[in-house]
Amino acid sequence: MSRLNTGIILPSYQQNYINLTKGDSIAELISNHSQSLLAFYNSIPEEKADYGYAEGKWTVKQLLQHTIDTERILTYRALCLSRNEPMPLHGFDENSYADFAPASHRTLASLKEEFVLLRQSSNILLGSFTEEQLKRIGVVNKNVITVNAICYILFGHNIHHQNILQEKYL
Repeated sequence: MSRLNTGIILPSYQQNYINLTKGDSIAELISNHSQSLLAFYNSIPEEKADYGYAEGKWTVKQLLQHTIDTERILTYRALCLSRNEPMPLHGFDENSYADFAPASHRTLASLKEEFVLLRQSSNILLGSFTEEQLKRIGVVNKNVITVNAICYILFGHNIHHQNILQEKYL
């Protein structure tokens, strides 16, 4: 299924994530982005782990924990919609999740390891969706969305935070 979400209007932040991606299929998304994301996140030096670029901004570890949490949530959403979940799915408060995540008590190495394993698992799940499943529609955070769009948002969200890390942290 192509990246276009014909007939469905997404919130601008979701469309912005999709716009960061390259590929016209889930297989192309995985091929174009997965290894480069892993290489980038694995290249973050340990001495930057607890760095935040301004007062009140997340540290590198918190930002990586956020990308992990968000990827888990997005894959859950994609799974639910792909299985025809009839109930609307809720949004989440990223700042609240960050406040309660144990990133400060973890090593950067453990977060990187989790990210690598999660990316591998996500790739298998996303790659397993049929064309019919990718077209399935559901409601997430009061917005109508397809499984396909969630897959693109997942990669775009990771790219978005890679860009922030490159511009402001490293």
